Amino acid sequence: MNNYFSQQVTVFHSRNTPEAGTLAGYALLIEFLQQETNKVAPLPNRLAIVTNKHQRYNTEQWQVFTTRHQPNADIISHIIFALKYEGVDLFILKQVFLNLSEDTIKEYILSEPTGQYARRIWFLYEWLFEKKIDVPDLKIGSYVEVINPKLQYPGPTINSTRHRVKNNLPGTREFCPMIQRTDKIEAYQEKDFSNKMLFDLKGKDRDLIRRTAAFLLLKDSKASFAIEGEKPENLRARNWGKAIGQAGKKELTLQELERLQHIVIGQNKLKQMGLRTEEGFIGEHDRETFAPIPDHISARTKDLPSLINGLLETNKMLNNSQYDPVLMATSIAFGFVFIHPFSDGNGRLHRYLMHHILIRKNYTSRDMIFPLSAAILNNISRYQEMLEAFSEPRLAWIDWVPTTDYNVEILNETIDLYRYADLTLQAEFLYACVEETIEEIIPNEIKFLEQHDHMVEFINRVVTLPDSNIDLLIKFLIQNNGKLSQAKKAKFFDEVPQAIITEIEKEFAELF
Repeated sequence: MNNYFSQQVTVFHSRNTPEAGTLAGYALLIEFLQQETNKVAPLPNRLAIVTNKHQRYNTEQWQVFTTRHQPNADIISHIIFALKYEGVDLFILKQVFLNLSEDTIKEYILSEPTGQYARRIWFLYEWLFEKKIDVPDLKIGSYVEVINPKLQYPGPTINSTRHRVKNNLPGTREFCPMIQRTDKIEAYQEKDFSNKMLFDLKGKDRDLIRRTAAFLLLKDSKASFAIEGEKPENLRARNWGKAIGQAGKKELTLQELERLQHIVIGQNKLKQMGLRTEEGFIGEHDRETFAPIPDHISARTKDLPSLINGLLETNKMLNNSQYDPVLMATSIAFGFVFIHPFSDGNGRLHRYLMHHILIRKNYTSRDMIFPLSAAILNNISRYQEMLEAFSEPRLAWIDWVPTTDYNVEILNETIDLYRYADLTLQAEFLYACVEETIEEIIPNEIKFLEQHDHMVEFINRVVTLPDSNIDLLIKFLIQNNGKLSQAKKAKFFDEVPQAIITEIEKEFAELF
């Protein structure tokens, strides 16, 4: 018997356990893979241990089980435990299947062919490898779901008659991210942000909504560039804003993504537009040797056609289902940026995809631009953490060497790292940005324009000025905490009596 079945642990890959216990489920399978492959698989957000105490509880990073839940000391028993209590992790399962003989899987299936976990393992094995085990089709038994909806968010259902299972995986074999059902996500879903926004806009002046949308369009475009550390000229920001304004209108295809990349890049086109033909990484170079120091390694160029095809097919499948729009935006948009299919423009396209999906799924209104990039920019440190939460653990699985042109050469198969990710943390983050957008950013912009309009009317009542000067006066007041400096008064408003200026300042103070 391998000692990892019975070994007591208090720390697992720098993660402290709440108490001493033996590894179970995916934690045990990760240990098995490390011994078989000398690689550490990306850890799920929460792992499982079994302790000698008679108390079942959860912490943020651990599920703690009692001895009566202890799986048998074999890999199949721990796969069953994982499916029962932790859900489906396609990456870990596929790697474990690769390191078990097909006969081991077949022997288990034939030992209890109608068992629900045998059928799920049977289906997942054949689905992942696109091959059939020498086991006859089932003729009896009620259907069981591949994804337990109590643990993870399922996709639309397709019956597999051979295994008598309901395939409700939220993606295709080429691209299928998973999202865990969490208290945080459920709380966000209960707030019903989409209908709240429609209710908040109801009865508002149409012209006010139009002007707010135009302002937010430019704000979001500039924010998306700012996230990348760029300050584009106004024309480029406006062109990208125009593209965001068209989000949701066109079917998502590779050609459409390439068209959008041209808008993002602007006039200074890259030598290689479209899908990358060279490997890529995000990070720095060593100051002396110029060797790459990657924070993120992009998907291999040879894998891009399959990954992008899978992403587009999954997008189509989820769009035609009842799958939660914010979760769908997470899977497609974050999936895209982690694949990093283009040499440049991936970040802005990733945020464009959020707009596209939320509009396409009727989550947001075409009348009102949804400035998610502005919310992301407000939470830029957390956003960076969400990107690193994906990239950092995957670096340990990727074998690479530096090239003579200071790039990376990837030596092992890595496609499944990008196909089968868990994006729960990213989904929670995106929902938080949706909440901020609907409850703060949009209402604040509408309120600002209402206040601005009120000030315009008031100034017009007390003094005669050109519209451009009224706008300038209001901006000066905003800039200087409601006071017009003597220098600005002398330069721009010398003809306006001080008593009128004082009256305007008083009205501004009461309003703002």
